[in-house]
Amino acid sequence: MSALEFDHWLELTPLFQGASSENIAYVAQIVQLKHYQKGEIVFTQDSEATGFFVIKTGRVKIFKLAAQGKEQILHIFSEQEYFAEVPALDGKRYPASAEALEDSTLLFFPRFEFLDLLQRYPALTIRLLLNLSMHLRHLTGLVEELSFKDVPQRLAAHLINLSQTQNQSNIITLEVTKSQLAALLGTIPATISRAFYRLSQDGLIMMQGAQIELLDRDRLHKLGQALAVDE
Repeated sequence: MSALEFDHWLELTPLFQGASSENIAYVAQIVQLKHYQKGEIVFTQDSEATGFFVIKTGRVKIFKLAAQGKEQILHIFSEQEYFAEVPALDGKRYPASAEALEDSTLLFFPRFEFLDLLQRYPALTIRLLLNLSMHLRHLTGLVEELSFKDVPQRLAAHLINLSQTQNQSNIITLEVTKSQLAALLGTIPATISRAFYRLSQDGLIMMQGAQIELLDRDRLHKLGQALAVDE
């Protein structure tokens, strides 16, 4: 990719839309392109936060590991999204780990150069605040899901959300493995398989590999919105 094409790509990312050519030129000077293979760790929890990342290609999962090794995926980021901006701002250590889910190219912004960029480009601060609020809403929703919903309910909500990101289609494709989906929904693969079976038996979905047809969208939505009832 030429310098001109790279600058154009930056201008199209949500983070830098509306930036002046001068600011884009400065961004291009400070950013570092980093390449990660599938499964490669981007950073680990409690390591020094040296900057933040924008995804150019690929996908990255943010996760935490319990003492016994159980993984909880906090979020999965894809192209043009960015992550780790909080520790880049406050200078504290990364609160979670990051791993490439597929071969990925990331734009790395060193912390001090990034802080200088915020002074040069105040509108960027507003964009970051908006993004932080979205992350906070996501984490609040995650806490609610894990605290108040059983696994079939979490799965139903996830399938509805996935449909919304895939053009409201009733035929959706899982974008992660079942093991990764289990970690995203706070459970284990065997339990997520039983949840898929239950939704299938109840006539809510039909599965064929990674492809899932939503047979009764309304019931699936109601199940995903309901709170678990203690048995």
